Amino acid sequence: MATYESLITITGAVGDLVFYNLNGKNVVRKKSGFNKVAFKKSPSYEKVRQNSSEFGHCSKIGKIIRKSLEVYIKEAGDPLLYQKFAKVMTAIKDLDMVSGRGKRTVENGLKTEAGKKLLREFQLGTVNNVSDCIRIEGQVLYKNDRCTSDLAVILTLKLDSQNYSVESNEEIVNWNQQQQRPFKKYFSEDDLLLYFVVLKNENDNITHMGFV
Repeated sequence: MATYESLITITGAVGDLVFYNLNGKNVVRKKSGFNKVAFKKSPSYEKVRQNSSEFGHCSKIGKIIRKSLEVYIKEAGDPLLYQKFAKVMTAIKDLDMVSGRGKRTVENGLKTEAGKKLLREFQLGTVNNVSDCIRIEGQVLYKNDRCTSDLAVILTLKLDSQNYSVESNEEIVNWNQQQQRPFKKYFSEDDLLLYFVVLKNENDNITHMGFV
């Protein structure tokens, strides 16, 4: 981009140059090489289109999951949480081995053990990761000796990646010195379900949280 001085004001395109006014100055730049029609149809842009489609999918999925957990994950105090979560969504999507490139989904990635592991290991700011002391088997919540909290909040999320929506149910469980507690079943086993657990101390402060 460059500025120019002239007795005649030019606005618009001349050859491969574009003239316009920016903040009171006459500016000229070369035309962009980007072509929307070519991007949509040209075979040379095929990989770019595929990457763009999958990136948009991961961003939308990450957003609806974060939105459903907003009341809790805001306590993480991590200003980069959006970018970090989008990154892990992309990594999980890459584990989809049943869809063609450009159509891979987070949902299919989460059906793999590696995808579930990536989600469990995701760290929410500086808050302790709940998967270090909690696990779920069937409809039973188990805690190990490292868990000192007596109160757990269990959020069951039903993920619909086609319509980009999440249904959720929240249940509060009091351990009462027990090592395991059953919790309610809200959705069908055929649905893609995510479990997010928050542990709180006697002062109602969050000590651990994350996916299990």
